[in-house]
Amino acid sequence: MNKEHILKNNYDFQRIIENNKPYRYKDYILYIEKTGDNYHFGFSVGKKIGHAVVRNKVKRQLRSIVSKKHYQNGFNCIIIVGSNVLNKTFQEMETDLIKALTANNLIKENTNEKI
Repeated sequence: MNKEHILKNNYDFQRIIENNKPYRYKDYILYIEKTGDNYHFGFSVGKKIGHAVVRNKVKRQLRSIVSKKHYQNGFNCIIIVGSNVLNKTFQEMETDLIKALTANNLIKENTNEKI
């Protein structure tokens, strides 16, 4: 995933969370803001998940899952992870997150996945 597609600023997270409704799917909460430019993702893994090494591992896994697909332009998405994600395998995390993103029409149709 390119650095240009990542949200990192606190004011971006606050603006998106305050102004948009959450979409909940299993262990994920998605906040989606429609914009006019490219797409951006932000990841939030709370301290209840574990210490820093575990939280960073979950963020790396999320970035890996998100980078495998092609997305439509014009949105900012924040993904907040629930504590039950630690009980799942990487494949289960991937299928749940892809279903959540597909349900919100963020993934482009008819594109080949990166290998």
